Amino acid sequence: MDFKFVLFFVQLAAVSRAHLIRIKNNCSFTVWPGIQGDPEHEHLQNGGFSLDAYKTHTFNTPRNWAGRIWGRTNCDSQGKCETGDCGNKIHCSGAGVVPPATLAEMKFTRSDGLDFYQVSMLQGYNLPIRMMPTRYFTYTKKGKYDCKPAECVPDLNSECPFELAVGAAGGGSDVVACHSACSQFNTDAYCCLGAYNSQSTCKISSWPQKYNPAYFKNACPNARCHAFDASTSSFTCRGNAITKYDIIFCPY
Repeated sequence: MDFKFVLFFVQLAAVSRAHLIRIKNNCSFTVWPGIQGDPEHEHLQNGGFSLDAYKTHTFNTPRNWAGRIWGRTNCDSQGKCETGDCGNKIHCSGAGVVPPATLAEMKFTRSDGLDFYQVSMLQGYNLPIRMMPTRYFTYTKKGKYDCKPAECVPDLNSECPFELAVGAAGGGSDVVACHSACSQFNTDAYCCLGAYNSQSTCKISSWPQKYNPAYFKNACPNARCHAFDASTSSFTCRGNAITKYDIIFCPY
């Protein structure tokens, strides 16, 4: 077979399967990563898998892949999880997350050529997460949100307001996850929907202090904590055909 012909298909495969994601579980317990592609994007790795404590799992994505990755905890053999569940199955296969859960969200190679990524707590919090580019990327010289870590590192469960807290399945006083006001009460006012779907009408400063996103934002300034928080939580980086990203659970 002609060498140039083979080389062409190798290069084509490299472009179509370009970015590399390395998921690290630095927690002292097993985490079950969940993966969901945005509409018209595939659900990589069948949507999820089990990752033992202190282990790493690496896979490739299409260069323009968009979606979200989160951690599930205390899952049984059938896939029913205490937090971050996706419909009682190990492989989420397109099913979304049941809040509360901390999300790493990304859109690779947008129309402007940049990779976008963020850590979001719009659906609440269950695990500390960090996402960052690690190799083969270019700074865009846009400052604070240019190729830096998007993260929520502190343990927010221990200080979660009582009304937002999720207790352990077996009872007791342990808090295993913390809702946002939106994911707990699902109202237009707290989710910034309907008549509240603008920065001028979604006035989080008027919310009760115990539901205010400032609780999350003060602890995690580099994470998205409410609907109009993108300007202080959205990170970009100029990737290429072999850019690598780390997503780390319990990155402390």
